[in-house]
Order: sequence, then structure tokens, then C-alpha cells
Amino acid sequence: MRIDPALCPAIFGVAGLTLAPEEIDFFRAVKPFGFILFARNIDTPDQVRALTAELEPLAACSPCPILIDQEGGRVARLRPPHWPAYPKGEAFGRLYGQDPALAKQAIYLNSRLIADDLHQLGITVDCLPVLDVPARGSHDIIGDRAYARQADIVAALGSQAIAGLMDGGVLPVIKHIPGHGRAGADSHLELPHVTTRAATLRKTDFVPFRAMRDAPFAMTAHVVYEDLDADRPATTSPRIIEDVIRRDIGFDGVLMSDDLIMQALTGTLEERARASQAAGCDLALHCNGVFDDMVAVAKGLDPASPGTLKRLTRAMHWLTPPKPFDREAATWERDGLLAKAPE
Repeated sequence: MRIDPALCPAIFGVAGLTLAPEEIDFFRAVKPFGFILFARNIDTPDQVRALTAELEPLAACSPCPILIDQEGGRVARLRPPHWPAYPKGEAFGRLYGQDPALAKQAIYLNSRLIADDLHQLGITVDCLPVLDVPARGSHDIIGDRAYARQADIVAALGSQAIAGLMDGGVLPVIKHIPGHGRAGADSHLELPHVTTRAATLRKTDFVPFRAMRDAPFAMTAHVVYEDLDADRPATTSPRIIEDVIRRDIGFDGVLMSDDLIMQALTGTLEERARASQAAGCDLALHCNGVFDDMVAVAKGLDPASPGTLKRLTRAMHWLTPPKPFDREAATWERDGLLAKAPE
């Protein structure tokens, strides 16, 4: 494993199915930590493998961190006919209500199957599990992506989702720390404000993240928690990152921002990148693949700090070859378990 200390502490999207010459030149010059793929980058398995092979030598880290959002349900970048459809998160919560042991086995197998898909394509990091705990009346941007409305169930299932990914040679990203489940708005479109008292958040929303605090990566929530910092969302709040995420929750892995282009944030992209890094994010995430946007993000970032470099190195050491796996048997077993879940 190799990490260039001169890296740009960012994860960038790319524009299309192959890299444009200007993208190649830019990535060679700035040395991003890694990349993220979206539906616009996905056609066939051979095409995706060719794209990840193109990206591999352009990152500052080898093996190259290539991310994707492959949760299942409505958030899936890999879809039929080339890849199977995966169940939404709440399906496992329904099964848990009937038989916790069967639910944990089902979600482990499901994540192991997802990891098998990703590993075959050269994708090394999945933005999963969703550890948010939805509250009644909240926006459905999380909704059925969440495993359950009970923090202990989310934690139990999230741990097995992580185990399945890592046994398949893929690193997890816990999201959206410290919790997006109470947001009354979609942070892609506007800035949500949560007025719940800090004591309640600690007993509910923070619980799954505290249980998964040893995960290698976490993604922030673009949410204002008024009792913690009335002025800034978690992504750009030094108070929340230091006092809540690092100290209270105890997460000491790599902290990346959610996508900087989301409308919950204000200012130019350069300003957003600078603010997230100044608050304590190790990595800035920029997803749309727009070239001028990437240039602005890179301009807003300072070199990675020694602490960030240490966390990046530690996280990538978690990446190991997949364990032996019978895909057909795992699919059959998972489907049989989920069939036991109440509608």
C-alpha cells in the first residue's frame, strides 16, 4: 500500500464512461486521494473495469480508493441487467423484528454479495451502511434506506453490513455522521435544521455511529443541530466535528464531507472545500465531475495534515483480499431469509 504525502485531500467524480484528456492531466497534477463513480459512469462490466483501471494510476493512493453508493433499493449505481437489484435497507429491519439472528445473517450475505460485485469491477469502497435513525415526520430522503427507527437495531444490522463488505475486500463508509434521520428537509436541496436537544441525540441518533466508531471511513451530514452549533452544519462545524464526532462518538477514522455541491452548503466551491477542511474533515467529496468545479475544490484545499495522512494510511490498511465465497449459495440463502420478513 502506497500513499503520496503530497496528495490533494479530495475525492472527485468523473464526467463520463471514460476519462477525458483534461481530466487525466488534472488528476496527475493534483494527485487526489481517490474517486467516486455514479450512474453516468456505468455501462457494462467491461467498461467499468476499464474505467477503474484508468483511474488506478492517477490517485495518490495505491490501491486506488474508488467509491460508489451501492446501498440497494433506490440508491444503487449498479443496476440490472448487468447487476442484480438489491433490497432496500428497511427490509432487513422488518426481518429483525421477527428474528434478529436471521436478519443479521441476511444483511451480512447481502453486503457480501454487493462486495463481490464491486471487487470484480475494481471498486474498493462502498458508501454503506446508512446508520441514520429516521424520526417520525422527517423528510423521506433517508426513509426506507434506513434499517429501522430504533437505534439499537440500526447498530446491530450496520455492524453486519460492514462485516460483509470487508470480508468481500471492500471498505465501508458509515453515513451520515452524526445522524441525518431527524432532518426535515433534503440536504441536496436546502439546509435542514434539527432542534432536538443534545441529550436526546446522544441517546438515539449517535448510538449507531458510536457502535461503529472503529470504521475506516465516515461521511458527514449537511445538517444544523441547533443545540450543538446553531450556525453551521456538521460538515463545516469545528465544534461538532471535534466535540461530537471525534470526542463524544469517538470516531477516529477518515472523515469525509458529504458532496460539496449539495445546496445545504453556501459559498463558492472553493469556500466550501476550505470550510470543511478547516472544520476537521480529512477529505472533501465532490461528485458531479464538472471540470471547473474540481479545479475550484482543489484550489480551496491545503495539503493533508499529518493527522489526516495517518488516518488515510490506517484506513487503507483495512483493505484485504476477499475471503472464499459461494455467490450462488449466498444469494439463495439471503433470498430465503428475506422471504420470512413480514410485509
